[in-house]
Amino acid sequence: MKPEAVILIGIQATGKSTFYKERFFCTHVRINLDMLRTRHREKLLLAACLEGRVSFVVDNTSPTTRDRARYIPAAKAAGFRIIGFLFESEVRSAVDRNAQRPEDERVPEAAIWGTASKLERPSLSEGFDELHNVRIADGRFVVEEWREQRTKPFR
Repeated sequence: MKPEAVILIGIQATGKSTFYKERFFCTHVRINLDMLRTRHREKLLLAACLEGRVSFVVDNTSPTTRDRARYIPAAKAAGFRIIGFLFESEVRSAVDRNAQRPEDERVPEAAIWGTASKLERPSLSEGFDELHNVRIADGRFVVEEWREQRTKPFR
């Protein structure tokens, strides 16, 4: 079985880290800039996962094709299965969820709006083997079949 490179995509406060903890904590290494603090450390951990053929989850916003390209080509070349999850949310809902976080875990509201403004919808053409849409409904994650065309805006 191929190791997996999972990329979580979406604005802040849409549940990406909680999703990681619920679905991948026991099976995949978490690569997250909030914890690692620098791209250098991120690169080192990514290289270790690739060399060791250890499944991992990139738990960052990864809003642009260029951001996701930090991981996809190297993981693909190392024989990993590339899976993406796009977290869809209205920005106002994410801002509200962010306000409910403990103060030391909140991100500035401007950061959420800034990430939303540059968010590029992922595509299988980037090298993903699988893509999924994720939304929150009634406090739970709903993972849906990939829809190449979005029916409603993020804003």
